[in-house]
Amino acid sequence: MTEEPILLAMADGVATITLNRPDKLNAFNDPMHVALRCALDTIAAAPEVRALVLTGAGRGFCAGQDLGATRGPGADLGESLERNYNVLIRRLRAMPLPLVVAVNGVAAGAGASLALAGDIVLAARSASFIQAFCRIGLMPDAGGTWVLPRLVGPARAAGLALLGDVLPAETAAAWGLIWRVVDDEQLPQEAAALGGRLASQPTRALAAIKQALQASWAHTLDQQLDLERDLQRDLGWTEDYREGVAAFRERRPARFQGR
Repeated sequence: MTEEPILLAMADGVATITLNRPDKLNAFNDPMHVALRCALDTIAAAPEVRALVLTGAGRGFCAGQDLGATRGPGADLGESLERNYNVLIRRLRAMPLPLVVAVNGVAAGAGASLALAGDIVLAARSASFIQAFCRIGLMPDAGGTWVLPRLVGPARAAGLALLGDVLPAETAAAWGLIWRVVDDEQLPQEAAALGGRLASQPTRALAAIKQALQASWAHTLDQQLDLERDLQRDLGWTEDYREGVAAFRERRPARFQGR
C-alpha cells in the first residue's frame, strides 16, 4: 500500500501537517503538492483551527524537489514553480494563522524555502539548511532569493546561495535565520507546545501582526503607520480585545476565543 504523502492531524485548535515521504527525505513530487493543497483546504474550512505546525517524517524535513520525479533538463521549470511552489509559498505567507515549522533534519533547496516561510521556525540541533540549487545548475526559488537577504543580510545570503554550503541549525539561529534550536528528542514536544500556545492566543491579533510584519519590508514609515492604524482599529472591535482588557483589570488569565 502506498503511504499518504501528507499526514494531517487536528486537535485542540492546532493542525499538524507532516510531510510523509521519508524514504525520499520528504522531497516533493506532484502527488505531494496536491495532497498538501488539500490539507490546507481542510484547515481553511475548519474554524476551530487557530495554529498550524509543519514538520517532516523520518530523518529529514524536506530535500526540495524530487529530481527523480522531474522531466529532466529542457523541461519548463518556471511552469512547475508557478503551478506548485509559488502557489504554496504565497498561501502559507497569507494564511491568517500562525505557522510553526519544526525542522527535524535537512532542509534543502525548495525545502529550505518552505521552512523559512514559517512565522516561527524551530530546528533540531542536528538539522541543517542547504541552498543546494547551485550544485545542479539552478538558482534558489520558492522565495529563497527574497527571504534570505532579509533574514541574514546580503553578504551571508550571497554566500549561502553561491556556495551551497551546509548551514548547521545552531549557526542558522545565531544568524537570525530561525527562531530557536532545541535538542532533537525535544523537537516534537516543543513544536506541539508552541502550537498550543499560539492557538490559545487572540487569533485575529496574530493574523494582523503577521500581516503588518510582512508588509513592513516594502513600506515606508508613513505607510506602515497607516497600516498599523487600520489594523488596530479593526482589532479594537474584537471580542478578544474586550476579553484581554477585562482579564487585565481583573488580574486573571485571558480566555481568548479567536473572535
